[in-house]
Order: sequence, then structure tokens, then C-alpha cells
Amino acid sequence: MPSTSDCFDFAEKQAGTSGDEALARAWSVLESVPDPEIPVVSIRELGILRSVERGEDGALEVVITPTYSGCPAMAHIAEDIGHALERAGLTPHRIKTVLAPAWTTDWITDEAREKLRAYGIAPPGGRCASAAAGEQTIRFVPRPDAAPACPQCGSIHTERLAQFGSTACKALYRCLDCREPFDYFKPY
Repeated sequence: MPSTSDCFDFAEKQAGTSGDEALARAWSVLESVPDPEIPVVSIRELGILRSVERGEDGALEVVITPTYSGCPAMAHIAEDIGHALERAGLTPHRIKTVLAPAWTTDWITDEAREKLRAYGIAPPGGRCASAAAGEQTIRFVPRPDAAPACPQCGSIHTERLAQFGSTACKALYRCLDCREPFDYFKPY
């Protein structure tokens, strides 16, 4: 099974910037833009940042995809991207939101999954997209037989309390051993 970074390879995307110092700087600057709902991971680590390219007019064009089409944080993310690029002197720029292909939890990097766990959010399990290179066909993941492991104590004795947690892309769970509640990032 491919690693999550195979599904959305930051190094591959950044490699396309060879010879364009502004593009390379933009990728570097945007690496530090945190997700506003989960500040321990960047928008790149979550797979929200899709590409940074030169537009036909020479402006930097930043392409982002929401974790779901109604994500209320997207305006905030676009604003944060704009501020980061302006502080770095990377203008002109524009931010483009694309909905297809749809975002998938497969785009969350392995490093981000560990950061989510350390932050107290159980990372998504399973894979949704096709493993073939270049394909982004999404398959619905059947409900897992076992509940997610508790990010606090690692116990698999957990129960779902609500289909939605602190955000619509997470479910609320409770560990039956340590009794701590936690969010589970639902696989898409």
C-alpha cells in the first residue's frame, strides 16, 4: 500500500519550481501557514495546498482545495495565504479554490497524521483514493469494524458519541479506558 505522501507529494510539486525562485519561496512560505482549525498542521500537510504556479500574467497562482465543499475555514485560509505571501513580498498573487478532484484524507501526510495524534485527534484510517499513479478516483471507505484508537492512551476500547465533533470533518469519540473524549478525523 502506498504511503499517504505518495498520494500528494510535496517534493514533486516543489520540484516543478526549478529556476523560479519566487515559486520556491512561495512553497516555503506557505509551508508555515497553519490550518485555522488544527493549528499543529499546515495547509500543505493536510493536502489543502494543491499547487503554486505562475499564471499567464506572471502572477503567482495558489490552488487550494477544501476538505469538504462547505468548509467554513476556506475564507480564513485564503486570507492567511494572502497575508503570508504579502509579508514575504510575493506579489502579485491570486488564490484559486478548486473542488475537483475532491479532497481526500489520503492527502494528509504521514507527518501530519502523527501531529494530529499528538494533538489529541485520532487520524483517519484506511485509504480512499486509488493507488495507481495519477489517479484520484475516490472510493467510499466502509465503516471500520473497530473504532479508532484513543490518541491519549492508545486504547482501542472507544465509542462514538456523535457523528460530528468540533468540525464537520471530525466525529466525537470517547475512550472507555481513560475516559477522555477525542475527535476522530473521518476518512473521505
